[in-house]
Amino acid sequence: MGIFSNLRREFIVRPDAYKQSIVFKWPDTNIRNRTQLTVEQDELAVFFRDGKVNGVIQPGVSTLDSSEIPFLGNLVDAATGGKYFKTELYFVSTREFANLPFGGMVDNVVDPETGLAIGLRVFGDYSLKVVAPDRLIVNLVGTQNFQSNDQITDWMRDQLLKVFRTDVVTHISNERWPILGIASQNALIEQEVLAAAAKVLDGYGISVARMGNFVISIKPEDEETLKKYRRDVQYTKLAGSFQSAAAGEAIEGIGEGAAKGGEGSAPAVIAGMGLAGAVFSAAGATRTAPCPKCGTQVAAGAKFCPSCGAEQPHAAL
Repeated sequence: MGIFSNLRREFIVRPDAYKQSIVFKWPDTNIRNRTQLTVEQDELAVFFRDGKVNGVIQPGVSTLDSSEIPFLGNLVDAATGGKYFKTELYFVSTREFANLPFGGMVDNVVDPETGLAIGLRVFGDYSLKVVAPDRLIVNLVGTQNFQSNDQITDWMRDQLLKVFRTDVVTHISNERWPILGIASQNALIEQEVLAAAAKVLDGYGISVARMGNFVISIKPEDEETLKKYRRDVQYTKLAGSFQSAAAGEAIEGIGEGAAKGGEGSAPAVIAGMGLAGAVFSAAGATRTAPCPKCGTQVAAGAKFCPSCGAEQPHAAL
């Protein structure tokens, strides 16, 4: 066992089982002098001690010797006579981690079109990339025994939702975009998210490289409310148009009937539309005469009295 233990400390490389980890912490904090360290092309090796990063080793095969790598001099364990380095060693992946899901409730936003509070949700995925391994370890990962990506990806998801709740919701309100159909603004909103997220994430050495399958949705019950509102508005507009058109046609019919000597059907049209008073007011020039039988005022040109049905002698007036 002693021989294999020495071999493990003389050759250090990230284990295959942890190739998919954003950060992998080497389990041993005592590393033998002149150990051969292998760093893959998509990662960096970060040496950490006493609350700070002491140095970073680039991809390739290196021999851990303070005469060849100067910063290792700060890590020599004097108690071992210089045979070991006392350090925490992290392997940090620098490749892009894609298709990471995020999503959830954003906020209740006042729809400029209706004045209603609408619940917005967002769902999609993003890709994560470490741009500064030293800042990632110091400001986010810390010195814990880090083995899972969840700590970073869960934190990233929360940051993206925070961006939506502040910058993006404010942008929607200022631009007065109708919530129904907000998906048409996805491209612009994505740019807003990336720009705002970059400011937050820079201090942690991480970036959102891109976003995909990005969708802003409305709670089903709120979507139905907005659709009903739009239908009601359209019905109201159509009803107003029909009423105006009918009134115009009624007035036109009166004029034509009077011009033809009373053979028009204006009184019937007016009664059917319920607009007799308004139309007669508009056509104040129309002449009337009393019915000789009952005295009811009858429009000139009418053949019979609308009250008693008596034939009118002034029908040709």
